[in-house]
Amino acid sequence: MPASLDWKNSGFGIYVHWPFCQSKCPYCDFNSHVRPEVNTINWQETYLSELSRYHSETPGRNVDSIFFGGGTPSLMKPSLVSNIIDKISLLWGIKPEAEITLEANPSSVEAEKFMAFKNAGVNRVSIGVQSLIDKDLKQLGRLHSVKEALKAIHIGRQTFEKTSFDLIYARQQQSLKNWEAELNLALSFDPDHLSLYQLTIEPNTAFGRLHKNGKLMGLPNEQTSGELYHTTNSICSLNGLFHYEVSNYAKLGHESIHNKIYWNYGDYVGIGPGAHGRLSNSKGRYATQSHSNPDKWVKSVRKSTGESARTLISKPDQADEMVMMGLRLSSGISKARYQKLSGKKFNEKNLMNLINDDLILVEKGFIRATESGRAVLNSLILSLLSD
Repeated sequence: MPASLDWKNSGFGIYVHWPFCQSKCPYCDFNSHVRPEVNTINWQETYLSELSRYHSETPGRNVDSIFFGGGTPSLMKPSLVSNIIDKISLLWGIKPEAEITLEANPSSVEAEKFMAFKNAGVNRVSIGVQSLIDKDLKQLGRLHSVKEALKAIHIGRQTFEKTSFDLIYARQQQSLKNWEAELNLALSFDPDHLSLYQLTIEPNTAFGRLHKNGKLMGLPNEQTSGELYHTTNSICSLNGLFHYEVSNYAKLGHESIHNKIYWNYGDYVGIGPGAHGRLSNSKGRYATQSHSNPDKWVKSVRKSTGESARTLISKPDQADEMVMMGLRLSSGISKARYQKLSGKKFNEKNLMNLINDDLILVEKGFIRATESGRAVLNSLILSLLSD
């Protein structure tokens, strides 16, 4: 397979970014904005225009996955979601087994829209629960209650083929015992998929500013964070959810197709303010970046393109990106694919050192991070890629 078709190893997806939220969470570093009103007609025209432009660069493909992320995409009108999906189907064609995911907040008003989103073509919902303790939801700046979250999970499972929900752990004042109880409560709903994220303090957030000034108290130390991580893996495994990616757990066959396109280094179109993309053609593979400011993005699309940058990725950098993404997955990375992209083999001494330290396994031409390796993934990758 020529390098220009390397993306076929992993599929083709469409990411649609809806940048608007009802409020800004103090931990959130995503491109999100609070606005009381949005002109749906203007946004629809802009999204559809960008889709047409990207299709002109990627003809002859079928879509494996569509992901509506944000922001809060469940604030979108179902008619807008429907028209975007219909446009994608018209341009590229959507595979019969394609996964079409929409992120949702579990407020009661939005949960009632689930059936309308299903009728629009959505077959998977990812619900931002974040905690099953009311006081912690308030601490995280969430607008919903535990009662609303449980209702949304119930309606989601009744409505869609696949339902996932997110929880954040390693929170302020959270003990190992409390997290075990909360996680077991989440697992009592027999979920097919869970995304479980350790709280990360990003500098350009409300939590980041508090932390910088020494006012964010009760965060776990490194040892406790490690114990929380390993306990999470153990409890999920005992409940039939395998740890297929650093922060994601699923029953067999319920892994997120869209995220696996990212982690397996496939191609994906990214539209919407701040959206990233990776696109391949006969000239090479490109990283695309859209304008982050919503108004600037809309104006730019009307002129020509919403992109703020497009960068040709060198073959060695492609190989490095493939390693950084692929080692997040339990399936790991192909040594042959790395060699084809980079033009070189991995340093055997580095491989042996990492094997001896129980950080990686090398089997049948694939390199996989062990559970211990995933806990220190950044340093593992640096060691693996060093000459």
